[in-house]
Amino acid sequence: MMKLFPLLLILVALLTACGEQQESARQAKFYAFGTEIDVSLYGVDAETAEKTVDALEDSFNAINDTWHAWKLSTLTRINKAIANGESVEIKPQVAAVIEEAATYAKESHHLFNPAAGKLFELWGYHRDDWFESRPPPAQDKIDAWLKSAPSMENIHIQDNILTSDNPMVKLGFGGFAKGTAVDAAIEALKKQGVNNAIINIGGDLRAIGKHGHRPWVIGIRHPRKEAAMLASVAVSGDESVFTSGDYERFFTYEGKRYPHILDPRTGYPAQDNISATVIHQQAARADAAATALIVAGKDWPEIAASMGIKEVMIVRADGQIEMTPSIQKKIHFTDKSTQPILREIGTTATP
Repeated sequence: MMKLFPLLLILVALLTACGEQQESARQAKFYAFGTEIDVSLYGVDAETAEKTVDALEDSFNAINDTWHAWKLSTLTRINKAIANGESVEIKPQVAAVIEEAATYAKESHHLFNPAAGKLFELWGYHRDDWFESRPPPAQDKIDAWLKSAPSMENIHIQDNILTSDNPMVKLGFGGFAKGTAVDAAIEALKKQGVNNAIINIGGDLRAIGKHGHRPWVIGIRHPRKEAAMLASVAVSGDESVFTSGDYERFFTYEGKRYPHILDPRTGYPAQDNISATVIHQQAARADAAATALIVAGKDWPEIAASMGIKEVMIVRADGQIEMTPSIQKKIHFTDKSTQPILREIGTTATP
C-alpha cells in the first residue's frame, strides 16, 4: 500500500442532464494507495459531508499505517517476527483481518495467497520502483520458493499471539487491501448517518443506496485499450464492484510484459485471464476473488463457487469474454456486438 497523500477535498453539486438541479450529490476527491479516491454522497448537507470526509481520512490513514508491505508498519513488524521464528502479539482488529484473509485463501484453493510476499519480493513488486525494467527472477529462486510452499495455513493465531511454522511466509495484502479499506470507509459513512454514497478507489468501489431515484452507473476499464471502457454496470442497494487486471501493474523486459498477478502454483504471472470483474456486497471478498479468478484460468467458475461469488465477468487472454448469467443483466457493453460466453458457477470446462 502506498503512503496516504494530503487530503484534497472538493465538494460540488451535480446537475441533471437537462440542467435542472436536484438534491445535491456532494463529491470528495483525495489520494491514497497511490491512486485517486472519489467519494460521492447523496442527500447530505455540507456539515455532514465535512465530518464524513474527516472520518474517511482517519480510516484510510489507519489502514495505511497498519498494512504497508515494505515500509515500517504493523505488517512489517509481523513479517520480521515470522522470519526470525518468533511469536508476535497483535491487536484483535489485526487478527481479524488476517483471519479473514486466511478464509479467502482457503476458499480460493490458495490461488489468493497473502502468504506469498517473498514471491512478490522476488519479482520486485514490494518496492516503490516496481515499474522499472529488469530481468525476471532466476529459476532456482522461484523453485526454492515453490518448494517451501508458504500459505496462510502456516499462520496460527491464539489469544492475539501470531506464530508461523514456515519462515518463508511473508504476509502481503495487496490482493484485498483496497477492499478492506473500502469496507472500513463504508462503515465510517454509516456511522455518520450517510445512506446513499459511493466510494471509488482507482476504479474499484462499493456503493450504498442510490443516486436519487437512479442506480449508480460504473464504468469497467478495457484491459487492452488505454482510457477506453469495456462496459458499464448499474449497482444499487449495497454492492461492490472490483476488477483485477494484468494492466494495473507490470514491467517489461526485452519486449515481454510481466504483470503483478502471480500464480502461486507456478511462481510466474498468471496468463490465461487478463481481467476479472466481481460484484459482491463485501468489498474485501470481491477484491480477493477478482485476484483469485484471474489466477484460476479456465477453472474460474469452480473457484467463484467456492468463494461464494455469483456475479463474474472474465476477459481471457485471447479477448473472449466469459460471464455468469446473473451478471449479464447488469452489464452494458460499449461495443454492442460483443458476444460473451455464459458459464454457470461451479462448472469446470470452457464451452
